[in-house]
Amino acid sequence: MQIPPTLYSRRDALKTCSSGFGYLAFAALAHGAAQPGTLAARAGHFAARAKRVIFLCMRGGPSHVDLFDYKPELIKRNGQPASLSRDSAGAKLLGPVHPFRQQGQSGLWMADVHPHLAQHADELCVINSMHTDLPNHAQAFGQMHTGSFQFVRPSLGAWTLYGLGTENADLPGFITLNPPADNGGARNYGSAFLPAVCQGTRLGGSQLPDLYAALMRIEEEPGPPMKNIVNTGLMPSLQRAQLDLIRGLNEHKLARDVHQPEIEGAIESFELAFRMQDEVPGVLDIRAEPEHVRKLYGIGEGKDQFARQCLLARRMAEAGVRFIEVTAPIHWDHHNLLKDSLAKSCAATDRPIAALLTDLKQRGLLDDTLVIWAGEFGRTPYAQGGDGRDHNHKGYSLWMAGGGVRGGMAYGATDDFGHKAVTNPVHIHDWHATILHLLGLDHTKLTFNYAGRNFRLTDVHGSVVKGIIT
Repeated sequence: MQIPPTLYSRRDALKTCSSGFGYLAFAALAHGAAQPGTLAARAGHFAARAKRVIFLCMRGGPSHVDLFDYKPELIKRNGQPASLSRDSAGAKLLGPVHPFRQQGQSGLWMADVHPHLAQHADELCVINSMHTDLPNHAQAFGQMHTGSFQFVRPSLGAWTLYGLGTENADLPGFITLNPPADNGGARNYGSAFLPAVCQGTRLGGSQLPDLYAALMRIEEEPGPPMKNIVNTGLMPSLQRAQLDLIRGLNEHKLARDVHQPEIEGAIESFELAFRMQDEVPGVLDIRAEPEHVRKLYGIGEGKDQFARQCLLARRMAEAGVRFIEVTAPIHWDHHNLLKDSLAKSCAATDRPIAALLTDLKQRGLLDDTLVIWAGEFGRTPYAQGGDGRDHNHKGYSLWMAGGGVRGGMAYGATDDFGHKAVTNPVHIHDWHATILHLLGLDHTKLTFNYAGRNFRLTDVHGSVVKGIIT
């Protein structure tokens, strides 16, 4: 990508700044770039199987009994009265609304609404015995992201960044694409009491309403699909001088007040933003991708927002971003019209997700990239309103691939109807402990002292699910 003469690289600042002031400015820049501070890459507690995470967030609660949790008894008793709990009184059992088939050499059961993903059945580790504490969206969504449904706590991505740092000092270590403004909003990618620099950098959503409009127009519009990434008003040396002044003021306040995590975060953020001006445009400009890769994801074919997000996730992973979350632009809260709505949701996500797995594998990245597909809970095995399903937090499914998990397997089980986890149940705390373990982190040792006690992502709970690890 061509950079206008007035917007030359920050790395070229020394060549064009002949004054002593310009030299000192560049020297400060070089020092900052070489030492990313809190985010410096570091080893975990033991050898990691995964170096990074791509979390595909399917908010709304995908119906596990219609996607991954095959229940012959539920099919057999379709339409019969449900007597599973007090909540099911008067309701009727509802079998899967789309046919199930065994896929791959492993024979993994999957509904046929995921034809592209089915080609990766032997790489998927489906956990069919997930459970969480509450069946409400906001609380369950918050617990999935932070481990707590009550309190403001650091997010999974923030803990990952705090534990391992970043692989690329010129990019944020934790990026969230298109996060929802509801269900806790920024808390789901926040850092809470961890250093502020560990929080996620949001792209899309209400922060940058024009990002995806730009993504959709990328064939016609020049430049990267993100505005305001370069400063058209100041040369790099002057930007550096401006930042040095601001940094000096911030450091003076920090020295005076001693503990000011917001100020520490601001200092790190300004420095990172300065460095990002060189790196971000290239990462976000998907025009650099060959046509066959763009076609693999389905880019340019109808509504391709999620396809572009998945391709960006791969580019970010390749560039050294430690934790990437991609929130699907569609919703999985199917209280009615289940058959058609579920088919539409799957159609919007199936091909891009399968392409992401293919792309990572072809580039040799899947082995050390943990890919996660999950919603905050599942759905009931009985009908709601005749053609929908209500929330179910007692048993549901998610899958993981790459990054040290065993492929082609279904772990754990719900009861005969898919209502409650009964075999090898996996709580959210266990899931979080396992993700950290795959990243080389011991969830009991990854702690932060705050308000007089050591906090951790899993609170005082959680056990690593060793049965899914290679």
